[in-house]
Amino acid sequence: MKCHNCGAVMEFIRTNLPFKLSNKTIVVIEDLPVVQCSNCSEYFLEDEVMSKVDDILAKINENVELEVIPFAA
Repeated sequence: MKCHNCGAVMEFIRTNLPFKLSNKTIVVIEDLPVVQCSNCSEYFLEDEVMSKVDDILAKINENVELEVIPFAA
């Protein structure tokens, strides 16, 4: 698969990504499977992964400033 941004090869990797839920709440999901460009670091989440991320984020208490959650596939 080629990157739509620069044309380099996209690779499946696992990484930690932050998600900002509100002005004071940030959630970091660890070990998240993404497809990332080997050149420009552009990335995307597959639909199934994004659906699970949505489920995880829907359960977050927005009174917490920072939460770190492992992604369990």
